[in-house]
Amino acid sequence: MTAKPVATAARATVYGYPRQGQNRELKKAVESYWKGRATADALRETAAGLRRSRWQELVDAGIHEVPTGDFSYYDHVLDTSVMVGAVPARHRAAVGGDALDGYFAMARGTQDVAPLEMTKWFDTNYHYLVPELGPDTVFASDSTKQVAELKEALALGHTPRPVLVGPLTYLLLAKPAPGVVADFEPLSLLDRLLPVYAEVLADLRAAGAEWVQLDEPALVQDRTPAELSAAVRAYRDLGRATDRPKLLVASYFDRLGDALKALAATPVEGLALDFTDSAAANLDDLAAIGGLPGKRLVAGVVNGRNVWINDHQKSLATLATLLGLADRVDVAASCSLLHVPLDATAERDIEPQIRRWLAFARQKSTEVATLARGLAQGTGAIAAELAANRADLASRAGSALTRDPAVRARTAAITDTDGRRSQPYAERSAAQRAHLGLPLLPTTTIGSFPQTGGLRASRADLRAGRIDTAGYEGRIEDEIREVISFQEKTGIDVLVHGEPERNDMVQYFAEQLTGYIATQHGWVQSYGTRYVRPPVLAGDVSRPEPMTVRWTTYAQSQTSRPVKGMLTGPVTMLAWSFVRDDQPLGDTARQVALALRDEVNDLEAAGTPVIQVDEPALRETLPLRAADHPAYLAWATECFRLTTSGVRPDTQIHTHMCYAEFGDVVRAIDDLDADVISLEAARSHMQVADELAEHGYPREAGPGVWDIHSPRVPSVDEVAVLLRKGLDAIPAERLWVNPDCGLKTRGWPETRASLENLVAAARTVREELPAHNG
Repeated sequence: MTAKPVATAARATVYGYPRQGQNRELKKAVESYWKGRATADALRETAAGLRRSRWQELVDAGIHEVPTGDFSYYDHVLDTSVMVGAVPARHRAAVGGDALDGYFAMARGTQDVAPLEMTKWFDTNYHYLVPELGPDTVFASDSTKQVAELKEALALGHTPRPVLVGPLTYLLLAKPAPGVVADFEPLSLLDRLLPVYAEVLADLRAAGAEWVQLDEPALVQDRTPAELSAAVRAYRDLGRATDRPKLLVASYFDRLGDALKALAATPVEGLALDFTDSAAANLDDLAAIGGLPGKRLVAGVVNGRNVWINDHQKSLATLATLLGLADRVDVAASCSLLHVPLDATAERDIEPQIRRWLAFARQKSTEVATLARGLAQGTGAIAAELAANRADLASRAGSALTRDPAVRARTAAITDTDGRRSQPYAERSAAQRAHLGLPLLPTTTIGSFPQTGGLRASRADLRAGRIDTAGYEGRIEDEIREVISFQEKTGIDVLVHGEPERNDMVQYFAEQLTGYIATQHGWVQSYGTRYVRPPVLAGDVSRPEPMTVRWTTYAQSQTSRPVKGMLTGPVTMLAWSFVRDDQPLGDTARQVALALRDEVNDLEAAGTPVIQVDEPALRETLPLRAADHPAYLAWATECFRLTTSGVRPDTQIHTHMCYAEFGDVVRAIDDLDADVISLEAARSHMQVADELAEHGYPREAGPGVWDIHSPRVPSVDEVAVLLRKGLDAIPAERLWVNPDCGLKTRGWPETRASLENLVAAARTVREELPAHNG
């Protein structure tokens, strides 16, 4: 039976779109500007061209209302700080001298001035720049960027909707500025911030905006009554203003819960809700409050965070139910499409049938438009699309790629003993100290060293057939020898091979495991100009042969000092991939853990005394609602232990995490039962060391003393100050000295200088220790 069209034509829209361009033109333009090879005008011209092309792509796909203001040179939260005048005191001179250079100084820092702290955007792998606020913060509106991009879209004949980070989310994501009392709450500045938002809204209305979207994803987290009251006050006050556009308050990544009823009672004209995955509960919650009479509902029914095709029939059923709950129902992706690659049709190396299972940003835009057309005109209008969608879904469900009986049998046979070390930490620690013979405050790095143009050229030469495997491996050996030699001369205690053979910490392993599909052009922004190509996890996972033993043992053969084996952990292998959605995430994680366990055991058998299993994504994958935390952390920590628990007591297991709020998972960090953990700490001024101490963390830890996401070289004194602060929280016999993260994105000159300073600082502070002086 063909569904009847709705009385008011549904419109198709998206909340945001990838910024980089088909060939990462934005990355290249920004980095050329940083290096002085391109002018500011050239950068602005490239950016304007990318905005024009992305709007046209959306319109060509059938999108009726395009987002503006979501485009950014670096980060949209940083753009918001500029919009409201929240520039830290240390950056004001730079911003006043040159707005563009000052903007990048806030993002990256300079040799003399530290950047803003960076952390993960909710439970995604996107990083934002954390606003720094204090009781003395004075906000001032600057809508230049937002108005200019709105006018660009209008001049091209599009129907634009400016997108802003909402005032609640902006304040809830902010931190007290350095030197501000710890109990200062940025949300206390709401009444000071709202008039600035009102000015920006008025400017946008005057420039021709009919609707403005205010993103409030922070409201899908557990919020106190005071925070919900603040949300009501904010949108009551903004809604009562007369000189403003219509307001669409958007949430995504989870259900709104109590915030839904609160927002529905405000005078805003519309709400945008996520109806995918855990946010599907929004449907029942919306019905429970009697819907949104008199308001516009934008329904996010196409998942904006994964790469699998939409189930059109399921989405249409959701949309049909929603028709009775709002005056107007429009169709959208569940969140900004910033979190997926641009175009699946560019993946020519993926088998065509499998490619039909995939939907990147361009395909998702088409899916949104198709569903809007079906909602407006009836399912008969999209009969061909529905038939093709059913066939593609059936093809995926029945594919042999998705199921391997041997993998499933091994996973089903896991026992509790498999996930526990044979001896407790205290006994292991003594064995490891005797085995390794390290000094107090041992120095190490996180794993990767600079990925030079020569290394990338070698990989390209191998792919193109310009060199054979033996020639490529010879180049990798040359690089490893150089990295080992540098570390020995610098005086680093536990060495790494530098990972010259690795294109990415997840992709490298995914290309060697069954069940994964690698992309060639599936770039997604991680932060700034850093883009990654997350692999697609489509089926059951196993390890056909060793992946890292060859290079780790070669590195160890070049030195008498211990060399760490380096692996990416099971949670991160999932979090930084586009994971399958046809079975529980924990089941997939156990498959990955068993494959990695085989690698850990082979590394130990080959003589590797220290093995690091990185889990930087443990915190970012934490569900947004506290009620969902225990189940996630149970399987996440189990899988790490499953990976690492098959080794001898004297083999030292490290792990690494970076750029997240660790206080939420400090107990889980303990449950990993790793011997040593290294963590990002430089930008947050050793906050994580205090969090570990407050928890009573009993093992060894290396809070980072060099912020590797900034090009500045920390001085010996600066590193020593951080080390002394670390010693206030962690005893010297358990404190390691290391950078925040891997060095892949840094250049060799700054890497050499920074590591030399790091080692010198460790020696200086080591000399100050009573134990060292006898």
